[in-house]
Parts: sequence; structure tokens; C-alpha cells
Amino acid sequence: MQKFDAIRPFYDSEINEALHAVVNHPMMKTMMNFTFPEVDDEVWKDQLKKTHSIRDFQCNFIYNTIQKVLEKSSEGLTTSGFEKLEPNTSYLFISNHRDILLDTTLLNVCLFEHGLVMTASAIGDNLVKKAFLSTLAKLNRNFLVLRGLSPREMLQSSKLLSEYMGQLLLRENRSVWIAQKEGRTKDGNDETNPGVLKMIGMASDEDLMSYFKKLKVVPVSISYEYDPTDVLKMPQLMAEANNEVYIKDKNEDFMNIISGIMGTKKRIHISVGDVLDTEIDQIAAENDNANKQIQALAQTIDDVILKNYQLWPTNFIAYDILNETDRFADKYKESEKQLFERRLEMRIGSDNPVTRQGFLAMYANPVVNKLKYQDVI
Repeated sequence: MQKFDAIRPFYDSEINEALHAVVNHPMMKTMMNFTFPEVDDEVWKDQLKKTHSIRDFQCNFIYNTIQKVLEKSSEGLTTSGFEKLEPNTSYLFISNHRDILLDTTLLNVCLFEHGLVMTASAIGDNLVKKAFLSTLAKLNRNFLVLRGLSPREMLQSSKLLSEYMGQLLLRENRSVWIAQKEGRTKDGNDETNPGVLKMIGMASDEDLMSYFKKLKVVPVSISYEYDPTDVLKMPQLMAEANNEVYIKDKNEDFMNIISGIMGTKKRIHISVGDVLDTEIDQIAAENDNANKQIQALAQTIDDVILKNYQLWPTNFIAYDILNETDRFADKYKESEKQLFERRLEMRIGSDNPVTRQGFLAMYANPVVNKLKYQDVI
């Protein structure tokens, strides 16, 4: 299996050595002191040095870190749909994407709490340039999506990634998480990129829809009442609105990771849809070529994600402000509206109408998308 070495997470046999290498790293100390504030450093160091599997690292350390994050920066995580999933069964979770690390980590918390198979998760290699973050990603069962490649290299990389995902799902009984498109949604419009599905299907040596059926595709909707990185998404959004090339700051991804973890989120909801089964049969029956099938599958995933997306008062408030209406006034309290307006004022101000509109649209678009499926929300 050496062919996957450039992208795979650690094997369990490599975990202990990797933990010994980072146990004294200042960022590990920061993370553990945050997670276990009452525990002496030597105690958690000793426990880390005795850890020999990804599962033990995730369950004994990362799970507790995320519980602390939720306690400090949210008003709780709720779920729906997990009871429909089978234990000891691997699934391909295709998810909307709002936060760099939390989306997949919170999904794994839910899978763990429901006694289900946790995921190996796709992460862009641009996010783990720092050595410690790279090690932490591999310790947490992340596999790399290589970025910034030439077209020829991209094709080879996509084939390798597709094979690896197939290996995990079909031979190792390991669930996989991947975002519905590259990068986080900046404008609140969650939409599956057919290119992601084409990449996943590259490993198929059979009928394409039969292959996707075997992978057991489950669409996932994650929504945050407050996006902790909302204002950080604005510069890229504004550049794209002006048809400008957006160039990231050197530490931008890292700042987004930290802000996503510690920023205010209020309530969070994760909903998992049904396994796409009869839907895939129908797509195969109604579409006679692979391109049309991929387009139809992307649309089906979108339908489930958008229908299951949990709307919050912030979404309705933004919609009403943006459209100068009180259409959804019964969906929020005046105090919630004042809190949102204060955040808008503090983060955006009133002297930049374009940025203000982008900020409001980010929260309002999930309402617009939900209205496509039902008149009454």
C-alpha cells in the first residue's frame, strides 16, 4: 500500500512514534492545557506516550478537546438522522462545508456518540503546511488532497485520491468525509461540484452509478447559528464579486482555523440524510451517459443538503434586513435581531455597503435556497 504514502494518515503502528515527536511541542501544550486545565502536564504527556492507535487518540484526547470547544464557544450541538445509520458500516459522507476543521471533527463526535464508524477525512494540503498541523492531521485520520498542481499532475493525483477512497470504503470498512466542493462555502450557497463526484468515480471499473451505490453516499448538512469566520470570508467574496484574483495572506488559513475553533457559534446542527439508494437507481435509469448521471447525482445531493439544512434566527434576520421586509419576523425575537445587528455593525460597519450586502447574503442565502423546496419554512 506504499502508493498512498504521500496522502494517507498514519497507520496505528506509526502513532506512538508520532506522538513522542510532538508531545513537547508548544501547540500540543496549548491544546492539552485548554482541554485538561486541571491536569498536570506530566499526566497528559504520560498518557499521550502510552497511546498506540488513532481511535485512542481521538476518543481520549480530541473528543475531550471538542467538548471543551463546544462548551466555550457554542450553545450546543444537536443532530438528526444518525439513528438511520448502521453500526460497523462504512459510508461516504458528502457534506456542505463551512469551517475548515470543525465540520468533519463535529461529524466524528456525533458518529462516536452514536456508536458508528468514524471517518477518514479529506483535507487540502495547503491547510497543513506547518509541521505540527500536518502531524495532527495524520493523527486525526485526515488524508491529503494535493493543491496547486499542473493539469497532468492533477489527473494523477485525482486518480490516486479516488483509489484511496475506494480502498477505505470498500476494503477497510472505513467511512470517508469529503466536502461537496473545494474550499468552504463563503456566500451561504451550498452546491455540489460535479468535479468532486467525477474524481470519486475515477476508481470505478464498473457501471458508474453501481459504484456510487456500493459506496453508500450520505449527504450531510451542517449549520452554525453564527459562522465564527464570517467576517474573514468577506475579502475573498468581495474580490470574486469584482472579478479580481484573490491572493491569500501567508497565515490566513491558520487564522481561519483558530477563529473557527474558538469563535462564537451559538447553536450548531448536523443532519445526515438517508443513504442514496433508490435515488441512484433512478438516476441510472433516467440518464444514459456518465456526465448526465454525475450532474443528476450532484443535484440529488444538493436537494438533500438544502432540505435538511437547519435554519436559525440569524438566517431569517439577515433575509429580512437584506430584503427590507418583515416576512420572517415571527422566526426571531427582537433581542436576537439586535444582537445580530450589533455583530454586523462591529464586524462590517456601515460605510461599506458592498461588504455589508455580502455579509447579509451569507446568512440569508440558506433561506432563499430552502424556499426553492417549500413555500412555508
